[in-house]
Amino acid sequence: MASPFAGMDPYIKGCGLWEDFHSKLIGEIERTLSALVPERYVVRTGERSYVALAVDEDVEQPSILPDVVIASENPRSGPVLMQAVVKAEYRELFLEIHQGGPEHKLITGIEVLSPSNKRPNTRGWRLYHRKRLAFLTGHANFVELDLLRRGRRMPMVGTWPDSPYYLLVCRKKEAPRCTVWPAHYTKRLPLVPIPLAPPDADIPLDLQSLIEAVYRRSRYERDIDYHKPLRPPLISEDAAWLAEQLRESEGA
Repeated sequence: MASPFAGMDPYIKGCGLWEDFHSKLIGEIERTLSALVPERYVVRTGERSYVALAVDEDVEQPSILPDVVIASENPRSGPVLMQAVVKAEYRELFLEIHQGGPEHKLITGIEVLSPSNKRPNTRGWRLYHRKRLAFLTGHANFVELDLLRRGRRMPMVGTWPDSPYYLLVCRKKEAPRCTVWPAHYTKRLPLVPIPLAPPDADIPLDLQSLIEAVYRRSRYERDIDYHKPLRPPLISEDAAWLAEQLRESEGA
């Protein structure tokens, strides 16, 4: 069964499937690009890992927190709700295109944003922000794919597109200028041009087809109830569109 959404399916994140989806999409992009880039390039998967406090939906808290959080000021009045402060290791996958040979020169970095990359002042945000700045000052070509509705977008000169998602490409010679495509869930995502080193042409990446492949192979429809509301909710126009899609599919 296919997703009712023509573009990115917001229920993947809303139903707790993001971590599974993120790693599988990275794998699909790697396999696709490896088959399309000229022989002088290689595509590699990298990992950014860090340890942070797993409190308040993975938002990092100051390290001086006590061992427990107490939900009542008067423990003699009865049972209280307490939460242990624990550390968790986070892993964020990304892709890099390198030229072959001894120098193994980095040509293009590709990031599919994780929720922590959009939570300001957390460790995940700071690590990603530092890396992003290096690309946007001309370190190499840079592709940033934001398929998450929630969270705060990185600061830019000008206003981000009024769309739930975006696709960004920054070419090394044009940095810090970027091209940004709005992306939605009611229409297919645009092709993403993956830049290589001159004079090689861009590789057009059909991101939508890769997302659909992950969805079908993983059988996400078994874990998603499209009749449940999302957080944050869809705007009324998109909610009506989804309701119509569901009526048509269920009546078929």
